[in-house]
Order: sequence, then C-alpha cells, then structure tokens
Amino acid sequence: MLGTVWAVFMIDEVRFERLVGEALDSLPPELGEMMENVAVVVEDAHPDEDLLGLYEGVPLTERGDYGGMAMPDRVTVYRLPICAVCDSEQELVDQITVTVVHEVAHHFGIDDDTLEELGWD
Repeated sequence: MLGTVWAVFMIDEVRFERLVGEALDSLPPELGEMMENVAVVVEDAHPDEDLLGLYEGVPLTERGDYGGMAMPDRVTVYRLPICAVCDSEQELVDQITVTVVHEVAHHFGIDDDTLEELGWD
C-alpha cells in the first residue's frame, strides 16, 4: 500500500523572493512607513522547526528606549514549507501573503490569538 502523496507547487528562490516583495508591497502604505528597524529575508527552511515564517525581535509595542545601535528585527519567510502546502501558484501567492502579514503583525505586537480572531491564521 502506498502512502499519501501531497501536491507541491515548487518555484525557484528568485521568483519566491519576488512574491515576498510583492506581498510586502501590498501592505497598506501606513503600515510600511511604521515598520522600524526590521529586515525581511527568505530562507529555504527553519533548521529545527516546521515553520512557514518567523518573527524575531522586539515588537514596536515593547520597545521603549529601543534604538541606536540595536540589531534589526527579522522576519523570515520559509520557501520550502510554503511550497509544500500549496498546489498552485495562486495558492502560493495567498500563503506568502498570509505568512508575511502574520509575521509583520508580530512586529507590531499582535499575537497569534488576535491574528486568528482576525482570520489571519
């Protein structure tokens, strides 16, 4: 008996990075202007966990006297896990957008429960 075979929509790194950029560009301009000291990067996969994206940093709501020589926050979007859950380019575009919004929301101090309530899970 064969196991389940899942459809995967694979695209190369350059196209994926372009789609992440388009997802960032689709954010309301007011949000983009408020993003402070944050880098958005694409990696193939998280080394230890099965994640679509990851926010690492200090949310704007918790920064206080943050600034100066502080390292930028980091939003990482993971290409291979996102490709693994998609079976079309439109599904991939939608999942990238959801992942970018989700991780950027963490930069603004919005937690997972609130994101789920808003339909961004």
